[in-house]
Amino acid sequence: MPRVTRGFKARRRRNKVLKLAKGYWGGKSRLYRSATEAVDKALAYAYRDRRAKKRDFRRLWIARINAGAKMNDINYSRLMGGLKKASIDLDRKVLSNMAILDAPAFSEIVRRAKEANA
Repeated sequence: MPRVTRGFKARRRRNKVLKLAKGYWGGKSRLYRSATEAVDKALAYAYRDRRAKKRDFRRLWIARINAGAKMNDINYSRLMGGLKKASIDLDRKVLSNMAILDAPAFSEIVRRAKEANA
């Protein structure tokens, strides 16, 4: 029975992995076995962190809104409750940008939330 070297298919598979490992340091970009491990790990991290990114940004937005709210003598939970009662439908991303870039408008929104709470 003749020996099969799997030349084309195997080379294509190896080149695909090495192309993904381009830019890695040392043997991880040149040696197939090391590159395979590094690429598998990198793809797993990428998949995980695409989901974690959403959580991280939400936490950042909440921290910024809370900081802006405290400057206006209210805490985050009362602010968000007041916005819901006042039927102000702004998401956290927009509110955090307003707290940073447009403080007077954010203060007006906080004032309306306080009135709704009272």
